[in-house]
Amino acid sequence: MKTLSLKLDDKIFKEAEDITTKLNLARNRYINEAVDLYNLFNKRRLLKKQLLKESKSGRKDSMEILAEFEKFMDED
Repeated sequence: MKTLSLKLDDKIFKEAEDITTKLNLARNRYINEAVDLYNLFNKRRLLKKQLLKESKSGRKDSMEILAEFEKFMDED
């Protein structure tokens, strides 16, 4: 486990304190869970970006193949 120093905006800190008190949850556990959730969110966002990029690349290849098939169909 890593130890770090963290600076939070006062408003964010106050909200986190209120929530951790109501949930009877340690601040450290709350922050760990929040970062874990945010990491998951960003991993999915990056994956979506990558898939869109690859999809656009594949679309170009698919259109070229379709054009080739259409040439064969026109020859018949």
